[in-house]
Amino acid sequence: MNHLAQARKVFDIEMAGLRAVRAQLNGAFTEAVGLITETLRRRNKLVVVGVGKSGNIGQKIAATLTSTASTAVVLNSVDALHGDLGIVNDGDLILALSYSGESEELLKVLPALKRFSVKLICVTGAAKSSLARHSDLVLTVKVPREACPFNLAPTTSTTAMLVMGDALAMAVLRARGFKQKDFARLHPSGAIGAAMLSKVSDIMRSGSRNAVARQELLVREALLVMTRAKSGSLSVVDARGKLVGVFTDGDFRRHMASDKNLLDQPLKKVMTARPICIREDALAQEALRVFNERNIDDLIVVNAKREPVGLVDSQDLPKLKLM
Repeated sequence: MNHLAQARKVFDIEMAGLRAVRAQLNGAFTEAVGLITETLRRRNKLVVVGVGKSGNIGQKIAATLTSTASTAVVLNSVDALHGDLGIVNDGDLILALSYSGESEELLKVLPALKRFSVKLICVTGAAKSSLARHSDLVLTVKVPREACPFNLAPTTSTTAMLVMGDALAMAVLRARGFKQKDFARLHPSGAIGAAMLSKVSDIMRSGSRNAVARQELLVREALLVMTRAKSGSLSVVDARGKLVGVFTDGDFRRHMASDKNLLDQPLKKVMTARPICIREDALAQEALRVFNERNIDDLIVVNAKREPVGLVDSQDLPKLKLM
């Protein structure tokens, strides 16, 4: 058996399934986003309910919603009839997941949920199912086939549900004006929190790793300063220590082609004036944006007095988990 061929076939089937579900998107999705947004505006919550594999997908959808400030909880459809309905309040929004729309355990809990003043959105592959008939909105995720060779094991269908949940979460995020700083506030620990909350001063090279020289210094001496700092660039300052330019390895190579006396030239004659720089108190993510927009290798860091206090090297970004 060619395992790679089998793997590619699964990818192909599931991608085809996602394309089919994408084509089914309609006004119901827009209405669903509106319902979710209004529910959260009232400080109510989403209650996600599903059975089996759909229930597992529901846990991930709820986690994604909650991590982006859209409060969501998971209700186990079996435990719901044994006291867990206590998590439901009037005004909440139910998100029910069942590909067949006929899951017995889920249908049993619907009458109990309907006793509350709640709206119900279902995600199903059967638009005419029992679940769909009892729902206020239906989001259809019908796929051509499962990736399972017997067309039985939930594979393409659960992927489609997962992506529909992601689409809802991201659309609601945009609708509610959720910002990058809000994401950082909800993820204070781990790589995400470190990347989002770090300031430029936390990631820059400073001290002996920050090459700085006066504009009168000769290029031959400036190269020694760069070598000691193990840096590919050097901040050029005036007599007051203010940043006036930058001199890089690239500048050196370009000038060498046309100036035989380059090593004896002062930096002010060969530097790049008015270099791109960033304040030390800016967020590290802002530095990443500058790198992406300006296509540079090094970014000079300055303080409030426009004195170069550090350098951010693009090679450091991956290990800092900022890319």
